[in-house]
Amino acid sequence: MITEEQLAKIRLLALDVDGVLTDGSIIIGQEGELSKHFDARDGMGISLALRHGIQVALITGRHSEIVLHRAMELGISSVYENVVFKGKVLEKASNELDIPLEETAFMGDDLNDLPAFSKAAVTLAPADAAPEVRERAMLVSSCTGGHGAVRDVIERILKAKGLWEEIIRSYEIQGQGDRQ
Repeated sequence: MITEEQLAKIRLLALDVDGVLTDGSIIIGQEGELSKHFDARDGMGISLALRHGIQVALITGRHSEIVLHRAMELGISSVYENVVFKGKVLEKASNELDIPLEETAFMGDDLNDLPAFSKAAVTLAPADAAPEVRERAMLVSSCTGGHGAVRDVIERILKAKGLWEEIIRSYEIQGQGDRQ
């Protein structure tokens, strides 16, 4: 179980990619080109997190130009690829961003993410994560990987920080000029 206080402390959200930011599918075309599915709501959540002082890092066991492109599009500068030991890389990201591990969260979906769970202060998982990961996660999203799970946990973090209503109001104010 997780408390609002624990969520409010998060300053670094580290994410696995396949199965968290994507649904885990890897589509290989006839020419060998790869394709992945990303959710726009997750992207919006990441943008909101970054705008409100939460650093986001991607820690993935694979290399993918698609992931690098998506990270650049969202403004994520901390991307770690071909990672075998995710716990050590989470420590590295924490050090590079000067954010103590006590203020980090990691979201993963499979067994290779468990080493990062042992380092992060807050552990998160999508609804369709491996059972062993869900059991060890402090918070399991009601959404599946690649279908809003990242947005869901970011929204919870922003609410715990007391920022959500301010975010909603900022969008309402922006929209007032649209009414004729």
